[in-house]
Amino acid sequence: MDHPGFWAPAGPYTLSELVAHADATIPEAFLSRGALKIVAIRTLDEAGPDDVSFFDNRKYLAALKVTKAAAVFVSRESVAKLPDGVVPLVARDPYRAFARALELFFPDAGTPKVAPGTSLVDETAQIEDGAIVEPGAVIGAGASIGRGTRIAAGAVIGYRVAIGRDGFIGPGATITHALIGNRVIIHAGVRVGQDGFGFAMGPGGHYKVRQVGRVIIQDDVEIGANSTIDRGALRDTIIGEGTKIDNLVQIAHNVVIGRHCVIAAQTGISGSTVLEDYVAMGGQCGTVGHIRIGAAAQIGAQSGVASDIPRGERWGGYPAKPIVAWAREVALLKRLAKRKGADTPGDTND
Repeated sequence: MDHPGFWAPAGPYTLSELVAHADATIPEAFLSRGALKIVAIRTLDEAGPDDVSFFDNRKYLAALKVTKAAAVFVSRESVAKLPDGVVPLVARDPYRAFARALELFFPDAGTPKVAPGTSLVDETAQIEDGAIVEPGAVIGAGASIGRGTRIAAGAVIGYRVAIGRDGFIGPGATITHALIGNRVIIHAGVRVGQDGFGFAMGPGGHYKVRQVGRVIIQDDVEIGANSTIDRGALRDTIIGEGTKIDNLVQIAHNVVIGRHCVIAAQTGISGSTVLEDYVAMGGQCGTVGHIRIGAAAQIGAQSGVASDIPRGERWGGYPAKPIVAWAREVALLKRLAKRKGADTPGDTND
């Protein structure tokens, strides 16, 4: 889809301007590169010769070693891991430095683009014939609604949001910073496109990281009431074709969910987690961030997933493990509890 985006990027900025704003330094050997102009901030694997990136998590060490970025915010200890020619921008806290640099490139991203300039249905919104906008719905500037889609009363469709055909947006739902496909059902009270939970934490306070990605929801997705899907930080948060999401599910920034996944109620999926196609998660599951769950994996209810899960496997428990190992542990604990009870003398009354 050809889309103008949600944020007006600024720049370019020189490396010298970036480090001055971000509280970083350029090593003496690279000072001659200070006038190099940087056009954008991107992730390590997406950055090119006009971009800057950052490294603050060892899970992305492989991407750091092959990045094509012009410069990277890094700690002093990580400078040696950069590819030849990449300029190290040395910071005591690379993630915080990245957050400060992000402010330069996206100065208007501090406030969400909910539905500016609108009086219920903005005159610049594009609503195809056959779409239905119920009384009390708000359609923001530059938004587009496809034929056959119903926007229920009280829903808010934000600035430049695009929604395809034959969908349904339930009462009280809010959709911002999102591109939504055809035949998507979004139930009452769903929140799509709000800030991800991104902070550079430190003893001096927690510095907010602007979230300038989007939410992409592909065709035939259904999202249950009061679920929340945060927009990405730099990457997009993506919900794949045909995926079904129950009520009260939290999907954090940069999460990628594949096609035809099933996610039951009260599940929480932490940032930058990847679910491949046909993953099924039981109710009240939780994951840590930056892990990958393989295609067709199944995760039992109330499981806590702290590591990658290979494709096709069934896991459960807390922390989650292969289902057979978990069942054995539960059975062993039951036997030990029975034995302990049998070995404990009962109370006697004199």
